[in-house]
Amino acid sequence: MNKTLILVVEDDVPIRNLITTTLKTHDYRYLVAPNGACAVMEASSHNPDIVLLDLGLPDIDGVEVIRQIRTWSNMPIIVISARSEDGDKIEALDCGADDYLTKPFSVEELLARLRATKRRLAVMESTAARNDSVFTNGRLKVDFAAGCAYLGENELHLTPIEYRLLCLMARNVGKVLTHTYITQNIWGSSWKGDVASLRVFMATLRKKLEAEPDSPQYIQTHIGVGYRMLRVE
Repeated sequence: MNKTLILVVEDDVPIRNLITTTLKTHDYRYLVAPNGACAVMEASSHNPDIVLLDLGLPDIDGVEVIRQIRTWSNMPIIVISARSEDGDKIEALDCGADDYLTKPFSVEELLARLRATKRRLAVMESTAARNDSVFTNGRLKVDFAAGCAYLGENELHLTPIEYRLLCLMARNVGKVLTHTYITQNIWGSSWKGDVASLRVFMATLRKKLEAEPDSPQYIQTHIGVGYRMLRVE
């Protein structure tokens, strides 16, 4: 039996049954919650490894569920929703969701997202078990304690903002970070810059980080949403 425990938050019975049957077939353990209040209670009581969350719940909006869970836990939350507008995705990701899957979805894609999340969890646990001050991803190494970064044997000569961007991406490897999340964490909530300015800073970082900036290996652009640092094997 797979040790991973997944909380399925879905009020639509056929979709919930599809998800739970898929999980059972692939030996995942799971809990179910038909509404937001039950989801928060189950999450706090059982501390699941991953949450699969619908946004259109009958009592409270799924985004509010994310906000409540994020006050006490960083457990991965994958949104599964019929809301396909960029604004809905951005709001959910800004509030703390780790991934966003749009309905209708294929069983294969759901399983792939779960595998990716499990890999990220394993990397995080492995990193925490070693030394939390050094991040390694392929040829990239960030020494948080020393305040420097390396690509292979060569030290990267980064501006303060470039280094802070790199650290933020590294600490959230595999997770889509929205433009709002990035600007608030780098410059603070009072920063008045626009997305175009952020793109300029990210472009200069990529020139130093990527061998081919037009075909990035480390930092992926999610158009209209934000950026994600990819895990490099």
